[in-house]
Amino acid sequence: MERLTTRESTRKILPIVGMGGIGKTTLAKNVYDNLYIVHHFHIRIWVTISQDYRVRDILLEALKCVGKTDVDKKLLIDSDQMREATENELGSLLYKSLWGRRYLVVMDDMWSVEPWDDVKMFFPDNSNRSRVLMTTRLSDMSIHLGSSAFQMNFLDKEKSWELLCRNVFKQAQCPMELKKIGKKIAINCRGLPLSIVLVSGILANSKQTKEEWEYVAENLQSILNLEDHEHCLNILSLSYNYLPVHLKPCFLYMGVFPEDENIRVPMLVKLWVAEGFLKPIEGKSLELVARSYLNDLIDRNLILVNERGCSGNVKFCKIHDLLRGLCLRECHKEKFIGVKGMLNFDFYNCIHGRSRISVHKSTKKEQDSVDKVLNDSKSTLCIRSLLCDFIVVLPFFKLRLLRVFDSTDEGNYGEGYSPDSMPDLVNSRYLSFRVDWRNFVYPASISQLWNLQTIIVKGTWIEPFVLPAEIWEMSQLRNLHIDRHFLPSPSNSASLHMVYPFVLSNLQRLSVTVNFKFSEDVIMRIPNMNKLHIVYDDLHEGLSYNCCLNNLRLLNKLESLVCVFPSPKCQVELQQDLALPLSLKKLTLSFTRLKWDDMTMIGSLPHLEVLKLEWESFCGPKWIPVEGEFLCLKFLLVQYCKDLVYWTADRTHFPHLEHLVLEGLYNLKDIPLDIGEIPTLRFMELIYCSNSAVISAKIILDEQESLGNEGLRARVRLSAQNQLELAEVESLASDNFEVEDRYDLVWI
Repeated sequence: MERLTTRESTRKILPIVGMGGIGKTTLAKNVYDNLYIVHHFHIRIWVTISQDYRVRDILLEALKCVGKTDVDKKLLIDSDQMREATENELGSLLYKSLWGRRYLVVMDDMWSVEPWDDVKMFFPDNSNRSRVLMTTRLSDMSIHLGSSAFQMNFLDKEKSWELLCRNVFKQAQCPMELKKIGKKIAINCRGLPLSIVLVSGILANSKQTKEEWEYVAENLQSILNLEDHEHCLNILSLSYNYLPVHLKPCFLYMGVFPEDENIRVPMLVKLWVAEGFLKPIEGKSLELVARSYLNDLIDRNLILVNERGCSGNVKFCKIHDLLRGLCLRECHKEKFIGVKGMLNFDFYNCIHGRSRISVHKSTKKEQDSVDKVLNDSKSTLCIRSLLCDFIVVLPFFKLRLLRVFDSTDEGNYGEGYSPDSMPDLVNSRYLSFRVDWRNFVYPASISQLWNLQTIIVKGTWIEPFVLPAEIWEMSQLRNLHIDRHFLPSPSNSASLHMVYPFVLSNLQRLSVTVNFKFSEDVIMRIPNMNKLHIVYDDLHEGLSYNCCLNNLRLLNKLESLVCVFPSPKCQVELQQDLALPLSLKKLTLSFTRLKWDDMTMIGSLPHLEVLKLEWESFCGPKWIPVEGEFLCLKFLLVQYCKDLVYWTADRTHFPHLEHLVLEGLYNLKDIPLDIGEIPTLRFMELIYCSNSAVISAKIILDEQESLGNEGLRARVRLSAQNQLELAEVESLASDNFEVEDRYDLVWI
C-alpha cells in the first residue's frame, strides 16, 4: 500500500505478478477495500480484463464505478442513451468524470499491455497521485509498462498450513489426530493458495476422520511430481471428482458464461431449473433447491461470491478463470457443452455431438458462421440449449428440441426477434430475448408452449403492450418478466370459462405488469407468487379505480413486492385499497404518497428485512415509529420523501438494522441520536440531505466511537446547492466518516 500512497504526484502503474491461483486478485481486492485506500482516493474503479476484451466493456465498467460516487453519472450510465454511445463518447465522459480527482484503477487479469494502451488516454494524469494497479501472470508486463512489479511468491509450509486450517475449521482448532496428515496435505499443495483453498473445500465437506483425510492425501500424492501447471489442473480436477453427482452438471454449466463474467444468480437459478439439473425436494421449490446447490458450491470454493444483496443473499457470482478452464476441459471431454473459445472456433465442430451451445463475445464473421450453420446443418436438430449475446437468425422449425434460448444483446435497440414462429419451440422451458418494440405483438398461440417455465422479453417500450389472455393456460410458467405489459384478467378469455380453470401453481415471478386487477379469481390462480412488480398509471388505458389491491394480502407466499403509483388521479383509492401479505421480506414503494401514520401496516410485517421508500412514497412532516415493529428489518432506504422534518426513533424500533440510507431529505432536522445504539448497525449513508442531518450523523458516529463502537461507518454526499462550508466539511471527515461533495471528496 505504500507504493500506492507515496507522495510522488505523477500517475503510477503497479503490476502484481504471479501464476494463476496464487492470490493476485485476492490481494488486489483486499487493498481496494482497505479503509485507508478508500479514504486516500476520491474514486476507485475495478475492471476485469479478459483475454477476449472489448474497449467498450472496459469503459462502461469504469463508468459504473464512477456512478457509485456520482448519482448523476449513475443515472446516465443506466440510460438507453448511454448504451448507444460510441467508445469515444464513453471515454470522453470517463475522462471528464476523473479530471482533477485522485483515482485508483484496478485492472484485473491482464494478459497483455494492449487493453491499457487502448484506454489510457481516458485516464487523465493530473499529477495528483492517481494510481493504476494491474494483476497479471506475465512477468515481462512491468518492462512494457516501464514500472517495477510486485512479485507474488508461493506460501511456505507454515502459511500453507494456516490457510488450510482457517478454511477447514474457521475459528475452531484442528483436532490433534488430524494435524500430521493435514500438514502433509498442505505441503502437497505446493504453496499455491487456490489449490489449498480447493482442497480445504474437500476436507471441510468430508468426514473429519484420519482415514478420510488419508484418502485425500493419497489422491494428492499421485499428482505430486507433475509440473506446476499440470499439478494445479489436477488438483482442480480432484475438487471436481469429489463433487456429489447432483452438483457436477451445475458446476460444469458455469462454463457457458464468458470469461470473468459477473453472473446474475437469479438468472443462473432459472437456467439450472430449465436445464433439469435439480433433484426435487419435498416442501422446497426448485428455486430454493438451486440456491442450496449454489451455496454448496460456494462452500467448496468452486464458485466465488461477487456481490450480496440487501438481505444478504448472493446477487452476483463468478468463477476463477482456472476453474473455468477446468469446466471447459471437462465439458469437452464429456461433450456436455460446446463453448466458443474451447477450441479454435469452428461452430460446425462446436455443435457436433453437443446439445448445449454457448457463443459470446464473437466477431461479425463468427456470428455469420453461427447463422449459416444453424440454418444449414442437420446437427441443429439436436440443440437443446443456445446462449449467445447477439441477434442470431434462428430456424425455429428445426429447433423443436430446444429447451433454453438466451439472446439478449444489450447493444441492439430497435432490433430483435419476432415471436410469430416461436410456437414451433414446443419443448422450450426458458426463453430470453430482445424484441423490436415498434411492431411487437405476442401471438395467442404462445399457449402452445406448454413446457415454458421462464420468459424474459426486453426492449425499450414507449407504450406497454398487451399479452394474450392465453398466458393463463400455461400451467408450467414460473417466471414472467416483460418490461411494462398489460396482462388481461383470465375472465376475459372465453377459452378459460370452464368448470376447472387453470391454476398457475408454478408461477413465482410477475413483472413489470401495468394496471392489473387482483380479483379473487386471479389470486386463486397464482397461489405461489413470490416476486411481484406492479405499476398503476393513468397515462395508459386500463386503469381501474378498483384494482383490488386489498387482495394482495391473500398472496401468502409473496416475499418481494415493488409497487409504483405514478398516477395522481386515483392515488387515494389505491392507498385505501392497499393491503400487504405477512410473508413479505422485501418491499419497495414509489410515488404511493402514503401518510406516515400508515407505516404500521408495513412495520407490523413480521418477516420484513428490506424496506425501500423511494420517491414520494410517504408524505408528511413527522415519522414516529411504534415500538415492537420492524423486528427483522436489516436495510432501510428513505429517498426523496421531501416533507419529512422530524423523525423520532431508538434502538427498540429497528433492533436489527444493519444499513441505513437517507437520500434527498432536504428538510430533515436530524437523525435520531439513539439510532447509533442499535448493536447491529454498521453503515449510514446520507445523500443530498440537510446540513443538520449531516451534523447529527457525525454526532452519532463520534458518540459511538467514544463508547468503543469502531465498527460503525458513515458516508455523506453533499449537493452543490446545499453544501456546508469547506472548513466545516474538513472538520467532519475522519477515518469512519466519509464526506464528499458533487465534485470532490475531502479526507483528513
